[in-house]
Amino acid sequence: MDKPVIAQKAPKMLTLEPGTYFWCACGRSQNQPFCDDSHKVTSITPMAFTIDEKKDVWLCQCKYSKNKPFCDGTHRTL
Repeated sequence: MDKPVIAQKAPKMLTLEPGTYFWCACGRSQNQPFCDDSHKVTSITPMAFTIDEKKDVWLCQCKYSKNKPFCDGTHRTL
């Protein structure tokens, strides 16, 4: 199985509106932290997640969080 590429060793804080988003799980997207279909050359697929109300989120960019797509601080140990 393919391993994700570390896009960045820091989360990205975004204010998201309600809706469904596709988080890049492979680390290859040029539109981090969101999917741009770069995963198609890997066995990794993006993760869909839904936001119910407008809110600030910290999205993982190291791709190794145990709370994907959200940052859990794992990037500090890589």
